[in-house]
Amino acid sequence: MLVEMTANHVPVLAGELIDVLDPQAGETAIDCTFGAGGHARLVAERLGPGGTLIAIDRDPVAEERFAELAAELPCDTRFLRASFAEGLAQLREEGERADMVYLDLGMSSMQVDTAERGFSYAWDAPLDMRMDPDQELDARAVVNEWDERQLARVLRELGEERYSAQIARAIVRERAKHPIESTHELVEIVSAAIPAPSRFGGGHPAKRSFQAIRIAVNDELAELDAALPLAWEGLRKDGRFAGISFHSLEDRRVKRFLAELATGCVCPPDLPVCVCGHVPEAELLGRGIVPTPGEIEANPRAKSARLRAARKLAEDN
Repeated sequence: MLVEMTANHVPVLAGELIDVLDPQAGETAIDCTFGAGGHARLVAERLGPGGTLIAIDRDPVAEERFAELAAELPCDTRFLRASFAEGLAQLREEGERADMVYLDLGMSSMQVDTAERGFSYAWDAPLDMRMDPDQELDARAVVNEWDERQLARVLRELGEERYSAQIARAIVRERAKHPIESTHELVEIVSAAIPAPSRFGGGHPAKRSFQAIRIAVNDELAELDAALPLAWEGLRKDGRFAGISFHSLEDRRVKRFLAELATGCVCPPDLPVCVCGHVPEAELLGRGIVPTPGEIEANPRAKSARLRAARKLAEDN
């Protein structure tokens, strides 16, 4: 059964995404993280009857949402239920080339607003956090089965949590008494492990821990690392790439990837001619576009978003 979409769902940086992608009639677009379909609808309306929208998402609820949306869109449509790295690899094997590829990373509003999926620290729900409910690993397994050192590393590296060691120690201590089953149990453990003066200095005290566990459950950073080159290879000459990130771990990867593509000659400046032969493969389209104050006021979830984009300068060899 399709989870009812929240009435106030608004795609983040939507106008800015359309500006950098500049969809034209008859083009092909790949939406790597379809989610609730907000960006896809805006892109598809500009592709028109001769265009094609290919959507990728591993969440079966997104597939249901796509089936409903596709009937309303003017262009040809296709959905791949897969992680975006797997979906892009499949399209490469098929020889598919696109005029634009874009990613809206992290959780979709559809996921975070569905309490029973356990993504949010705001509601009590079973520990889950799986974007693909068919996969075996879930948040309950991470919290109850991973050893203290592994937990501390995940919280530190994926959540940038200052008190990772203390939180990991508290989790291990509490789970020795009984398994940790719910989001509220985890929130209470995390909050108690953080010194009182620091609990609300950077937002909700469990925010970073929930982010870290979610990323670990869904292997999100490895997925992104695998997907970026596939997305770029799948573009035609003059094709546009865009990625919307919601935390620094994602944004640094997208920024570094595009910066390397946009790098030209690396010879010492005193050489009269270039001998390295390095030419830029990409033209950056803006440098870290952020939401306007008005968008943040209307949609607080947009606050941490950052859009990076580039145009492909030449066909792959």
